[in-house]
Amino acid sequence: MSNAVFYHAGCPVCLGAEQMLINALDQGKYSLESVHLGTQPDRIGAAEAAGVVSVPALVLDNQVFHINFGAALADLKS
Repeated sequence: MSNAVFYHAGCPVCLGAEQMLINALDQGKYSLESVHLGTQPDRIGAAEAAGVVSVPALVLDNQVFHINFGAALADLKS
């Protein structure tokens, strides 16, 4: 099973995208982890290392998909 990580900041756009991903991803193929960077700021480094520059973003099979521009990771660091 492959891992998928959804990084977000908890805004309404992010939460809507999260729900769509939960419903759309084949749970037999992917294990989806949702990471709220507002409550888990210690995960920002991992998001950056994966190539995430803004949220919401999905990292799937080591490829980053920026879904919409909600907030830059730099903004979440302050």
